[in-house]
Amino acid sequence: MTEVRVPTLGESVTEATVATWFKKPGDAVAVDEMLCELETDKVTVEVPAPAAGVLGEIVAAEGDTVGVDALLATLVAGDGAAPAPAAEAAPAAAPAASGGGEAVDVMVPTLGESVTEATVSTWFKAVGDTVAQDEMLCELETDKVSVEVPAPAAGVLSEIIAPEGTTVDATAKLAIIGGASGAASAAPAAAPAAAVSPAASADVENAPSANKLMAEKGINPASVTGTGRDGRIMKEDVMKAALAPAAPAPAVAAAPRAPVAADDAAREERVKMTKMRQTIARRLKDSQNTAAMLTTYNEVDMTEVMALRNQYKGDFEKKHGVRLGFMSFFTKACVHALKEVPEVNAEIDGTDIVYKNYVHMGVAAGTPQGLVVPVIRDADAMSFAEIEKAISEKGRRARDGKLSMAEMQGGTFTISNGGVYGSLMSSPILNPPQSGILGMHKIQDRPMAINGQVVIRPMMYLALSYDHRIVDGKGAVTFLVRVKEALEDPRRLLMDL
Repeated sequence: MTEVRVPTLGESVTEATVATWFKKPGDAVAVDEMLCELETDKVTVEVPAPAAGVLGEIVAAEGDTVGVDALLATLVAGDGAAPAPAAEAAPAAAPAASGGGEAVDVMVPTLGESVTEATVSTWFKAVGDTVAQDEMLCELETDKVSVEVPAPAAGVLSEIIAPEGTTVDATAKLAIIGGASGAASAAPAAAPAAAVSPAASADVENAPSANKLMAEKGINPASVTGTGRDGRIMKEDVMKAALAPAAPAPAVAAAPRAPVAADDAAREERVKMTKMRQTIARRLKDSQNTAAMLTTYNEVDMTEVMALRNQYKGDFEKKHGVRLGFMSFFTKACVHALKEVPEVNAEIDGTDIVYKNYVHMGVAAGTPQGLVVPVIRDADAMSFAEIEKAISEKGRRARDGKLSMAEMQGGTFTISNGGVYGSLMSSPILNPPQSGILGMHKIQDRPMAINGQVVIRPMMYLALSYDHRIVDGKGAVTFLVRVKEALEDPRRLLMDL
């Protein structure tokens, strides 16, 4: 048995997240064939097979955070290694592996609980392209998450049944892969150049995360220089290309169709809303139409929180392995206030009010695909370190499009931080069926009258939007005052005052 471990990640980099597995248990692999892809804060790292064999057990699944030299998977040598050489040895072996030329249907994968349909957003392959088993064919968008569709078998993509933009249900057929034609066409091509093995061809396939990002940003792969093995395009290569001055030019390809004057039409572009953006728009409008929404404001002096954070952030990160931010203070302050004003943590169900004796805190996060709200469950039972770790992990998964539906459901209250974008004041919209949402804003030095003197203090405006059907004005103001008091004197949180 051969162990597959995390390689050296780079100077000062101590951990990574397993982004994508290209193989599954039972698959035959050749030496140096790519098994999985790891993502660190800065780079994407490919993990090749240290030996030929069969992938036994995957120890670190997609989304897991692993340290340097951690065990990722095991390889079993021996008879299991036979399929890999057989596939690349002689052209005569190819027809035998084709399974008699039977066509294979590409179906919509499991979309998640209560998700019944998706939209085909991007096809990475065209009709006639040769595909390897588990190679990414297309990407689907649901209300909340993106779903990659791998090839169920090797062959040639013979027909695309659901083109880009098509809405499909959970049992729909997306495409057809031809078996015999795919194997037969691939074998002669490989025969003249014996050195080009299937493993080498797989290495040149772009990273799925790179394909996804190029599709989102409208970047032509031909304009991106790959730095991966054999010129493979990695996620960071796409990010560099997106920042280059020349990158936007090829992206403007859609023909404008808005019914306006001809000279204006030439400067416009019409783009269909993604499934996620349509859902965001519908839910926000439903929230306005359903709830009796009102917003109350206050301001908080951040002096004490900033001083406490600066004093302990080094020790905190050294002990817990995560940075001490402001969100843990705000989460703790909100939990404290929700205990005193429980109606802000409740919801209306018909003619009943459902009070929650727990706090599942939603933390709104902006992503390239749109706004998502991952939920930190039982935040009221968490320490500062546990909250910071949870926020960091959920934020990373949100940016990578890895959040599941379950991770975005069941929230009882939400915090939205517009301050990270420079917002000084705003009125956040409720995330139904929740009855309250706290809006954080930019910290700005302002002159304040304190004890008869004008002093400069770091101030932040706070906004609480609430459902007036269940929360009275007194309760809303009391909640916001309790949050303000806890932040201006963080010791109150430790003493539960």
